[in-house]
Amino acid sequence: MDYMALSAAEWQQEYDKVSAEYESWKAKGLKLNMARGKPSKQQLDLVSGILTALTSAEECVDSGVDARNYGELKGLESARKLFADILGCKTSQVFAGGNSSLQLMYDTVSKAYTHGLLHSEKPWCKEESVKWLCPAPGYDRHFKVTESFGFELITIPMTENGPDMDIVENLIKDPSVKGMWNVPKYSNPDGIIYSDETIERIAKMKPAAPDFLLMWDNAYCIHEFDGEFVPFKDILSECEKYGNADMVFEFASTSKVTLPGAGIACFACSEANMEYMTKLIGIQAISFDKMNQLRHVKYLQNKEHTLALMKEHAKIMKPKFDMVVETLEREIKPLGIASWHTPKGGYFVSVNTAPGLAKRTLALAKEAGVVMTSAGATYPYGHDPLDSNIRVAPSLPPVEELEQAMAVFCCCLKLAALEKSKK
Repeated sequence: MDYMALSAAEWQQEYDKVSAEYESWKAKGLKLNMARGKPSKQQLDLVSGILTALTSAEECVDSGVDARNYGELKGLESARKLFADILGCKTSQVFAGGNSSLQLMYDTVSKAYTHGLLHSEKPWCKEESVKWLCPAPGYDRHFKVTESFGFELITIPMTENGPDMDIVENLIKDPSVKGMWNVPKYSNPDGIIYSDETIERIAKMKPAAPDFLLMWDNAYCIHEFDGEFVPFKDILSECEKYGNADMVFEFASTSKVTLPGAGIACFACSEANMEYMTKLIGIQAISFDKMNQLRHVKYLQNKEHTLALMKEHAKIMKPKFDMVVETLEREIKPLGIASWHTPKGGYFVSVNTAPGLAKRTLALAKEAGVVMTSAGATYPYGHDPLDSNIRVAPSLPPVEELEQAMAVFCCCLKLAALEKSKK
């Protein structure tokens, strides 16, 4: 049944049927939440061993450094090495911080704004205008960071290989374009992996701004849930190869590896950037939580052991994503009202409805007790020009609740489409 080709009689019959189903869902009084990509309780329980990774004072000393004390601003050497092995860069390029990579991202942009970067002629707060490239659909919290500093956000369309680089390469000719957000592997929300060609084109860019800041949020660098680990180019060495060593800051964390509220995060950059940034960070902090860093090193051990843990996460995640896609294939695909990506990793399924349906679909879902990421959130300023993108986050609910939530979602999408196509 193609919703776009219904006769008036067929439309009325289908509308009555879907409306009745919707009212039955509302009557159930559901309270289901798929608004954020939070790990489930099952995943959190999976890593409970980290709570007892340190059990004595003697274990708090790591390579002669007492993790309980002040010092080691850049983090424990062992924690920096663990991240370096996972990201494929050098230990000297890694700064291990607290639990939040978003905080490190905000701090990097903030320092550019107040002090300037290594190659800045002046702090960005003294520039007449600062423009920022935002591949979209993308991560709403990224966009909010740069929006909060008053930057002009420019939407870059996403392709199946990453951001549209023809558009990017044209825009960076403007010296007021100071940076770009990226989630290069299992992008939020599409689940797209940047192609080697896209990464190369990004690494070899020659922006007019000498202090152009490539923000490389590698949040899902080891987050496969369907298949083996996918190797990925090291953006730091790629940028160095093309004379852009100081252009990139890469970010990662263990938020969806261990405990989201109590993980460890890092940024990785050139040694020159590291020297510049640590001088600034050293004014605001003496050190981060080295005890937590040490707990993670003891528990995760190395890249191989960490990847083995991620396979256990995958066993929990894959059935949920399979169920989401199977439900969409069964309930929505025959109707011609939406398309979606089928990711092999990350935390989201990106659904693109026919234009003009996203806000209404999510409003109906909320009224029926299912909360999802707000319509428009995946675009700068919260404005989706087609009102079509919906981010589905399957990770948190148990499978039985997820089944209900997806049934409600599909019903709401059908009802929104029928309302819009009323004969």
